[in-house]
Amino acid sequence: MAETAPWPWVVALALGLEAALGYPAALNRLVGHPVAWPAAMIEMLERRWNRPTASDRRRRLLGVVLVVLLVVASVLLGEAVQRFLGPSLPALAIVALIATTGLAQRSLHDHVVAVLSPLEAGDLPTARAAVAMIVGRDTDQLDAEGVAAAALESLAESFNDGVVAPAFWLLIGGLPGLFAYKSVNTADSLVGHMEPRWRMFGWASARTDDLMNLIPARAAGALIVLAGAKTLASGWRILRRDARLHASPNAGWPEAAMAGALGVRLGGEARYDGVTTARPTFGDGPRPTPADLARGLRLYRRACLLLWLIPLAIGLIAALAR
Repeated sequence: MAETAPWPWVVALALGLEAALGYPAALNRLVGHPVAWPAAMIEMLERRWNRPTASDRRRRLLGVVLVVLLVVASVLLGEAVQRFLGPSLPALAIVALIATTGLAQRSLHDHVVAVLSPLEAGDLPTARAAVAMIVGRDTDQLDAEGVAAAALESLAESFNDGVVAPAFWLLIGGLPGLFAYKSVNTADSLVGHMEPRWRMFGWASARTDDLMNLIPARAAGALIVLAGAKTLASGWRILRRDARLHASPNAGWPEAAMAGALGVRLGGEARYDGVTTARPTFGDGPRPTPADLARGLRLYRRACLLLWLIPLAIGLIAALAR
């Protein structure tokens, strides 16, 4: 179905619906978010398979099996849903509505607004608590600039993980592609860590997630730079110079783009579980202020609008070519 002419319009509709509606809170309370379903499977298998008494080779092999199971199950489920609904226009609208569950434009925006509002009001404790919901670092000692920086870094990285990458895989693979990406991304967030417990078992999840994000992360960086039209030259310069400094092959692209587009400095030292970790810095400017976080949100909204134009343009070109 992803190769048929109407499919780009389905992607554009899904992006628009998710931005307008998000994931309804009442539905979340009733059945939970669909991402929680593969998460439950991952956690169950991790407890059973990732035993500390097993050899590193066995744990890595079982981690590979986990990824294969997730991808196969996701693809089969997505294909079954598409075949059941069929190719009619009403069915494609339902597919778009289902696809909104794999996107996070609205929820990401709302989470960052929840950080910005108390920051602007001078309520640092509430801002720290809000940013702790979207970052993994310790937030209890962050000043206002530290909170703003943490929120901007999360906004940039999650623009890829929660928006651009899901839309990319939905565009090229339909619901099977979207479901497979979300399952792998969830596995990476749960077990794809470098700590001894997960290093072997989560190796396949982390590497597969890296592979699936190679193109989207670079597209996300480009969209952020383009969204900052007035800072286009400096944005490109920082993106090209700093994107590869990150330990991840992908995370540095949207973060460097955000730093360059806003003219601020992101990254640097951060505390995780009480341990200070050295990280690369992105950009040449000063540390971001709450006003820069507000600018970052406006930049994010423009980047989302630019993303919408991609499937619309593909759909229009396909329609004109017929």
